[in-house]
Amino acid sequence: MSEPPLRAWTERDGALLRLRLARPKANVLDAAMLEAFAAALAPLETMPALRAILIDAEGPHFSFGASVEEHLPASCAAMLRGFHAVLLRLLEAPAPVVVAVRGQCLGGGMELALTGTRIVADTEARFGQPEIRLGVFAPMASALLPERIGRPAAEAMLLSGATLSADAAHAAGLVQAVVADPEAAALAWIEKELLDKSAAALRLALRAARIGFARPLRARLEELETLYLDELMRTHDASEGLRAFLERRPPHWEHR
Repeated sequence: MSEPPLRAWTERDGALLRLRLARPKANVLDAAMLEAFAAALAPLETMPALRAILIDAEGPHFSFGASVEEHLPASCAAMLRGFHAVLLRLLEAPAPVVVAVRGQCLGGGMELALTGTRIVADTEARFGQPEIRLGVFAPMASALLPERIGRPAAEAMLLSGATLSADAAHAAGLVQAVVADPEAAALAWIEKELLDKSAAALRLALRAARIGFARPLRARLEELETLYLDELMRTHDASEGLRAFLERRPPHWEHR
């Protein structure tokens, strides 16, 4: 029997939910990983003492991103909607989400990290949205990244596919701390800043902080999904870029 793609457990008498990507080294966010995430997040409302969710990963890298194979036209719609459902669940979670990142944090992996209230990175971490190099774009990052680092900086990342070092991500406001051991630092921050608080107060304070953000985000994401599925995926270059990546060759753009 294969090991589960995601490890989930609670600590501190139910105050902390741990979620760990467990398919190193790439920790690809494929259908199996997303199904495991959905199952782990389903009981959140039945955890009255919950005060934090910590997401980290096994291996040297946080995640290389979503499955490119599942981005192909035949499976794209189901993959995209399932992925966005998990990210929305995290964005609307009843407790702060803290993300500890090591190594590469790319594409869908970075979109997952963007759901965090706080991102802690190791000194070798790198962040990027390389989708444009495959002839596509990142819907959730298109919505979340400008909120995090401002529109000009977000557009520079989304349109170029460039990656940021941990220090550059910290300077931009994407990352809140750069440390040698991000998991330990994330746990220490949770212990110091969250675990002595009322879970009820934290839950309502988080909702208050995100009033005016969560509801418009759902509407914007619906528009982005339509743009992705009904326009982008009908272009020649989207399919060409994805297939070129899978076939390990340069893409041949026809600009249509």
